[in-house]
Amino acid sequence: MNRSRLQEIIAEELLNIAPEAELGSVEPNTDLREELDLDSLDYLNLVIAINHRLHIQIPEADYGRIASLNALLDYLEQASQSA
Repeated sequence: MNRSRLQEIIAEELLNIAPEAELGSVEPNTDLREELDLDSLDYLNLVIAINHRLHIQIPEADYGRIASLNALLDYLEQASQSA
């Protein structure tokens, strides 16, 4: 799956969890939780939604690796190519 489609999916799922959040205003290399003012439950719900939508398991041990938008996109691109 290409990067722009992955970003669209993240944006769609984010709107389901935090409708006031605007992914377009996020600096791509900064912490998503801080940029979008997501609490840990919102962030967990985002990861779960991505898992369900893309069928990509993100182990809890990897949560630190996907803190920024770019890091999340990199992770999902790599995972979707190896699936």
